[in-house]
Amino acid sequence: MTYDRLVCANCAAPVSEGRCPVCRANRERMQQENFFSGLTPMTLIVLLAVLVAAVALLAHQTV
Repeated sequence: MTYDRLVCANCAAPVSEGRCPVCRANRERMQQENFFSGLTPMTLIVLLAVLVAAVALLAHQTV
């Protein structure tokens, strides 16, 4: 999940705006967690499709 859709329970503002210390801390934590944590589901699907196409092309060339 991306932090731009989250709402802070402390200040009721979007976490991406970082209005309070809790928002800023969570935003920092989510940005540092993982490369794949910030990706949208559509981006992951596209990356998977590119990977499958690359493997299919490689398999076709080796035959």
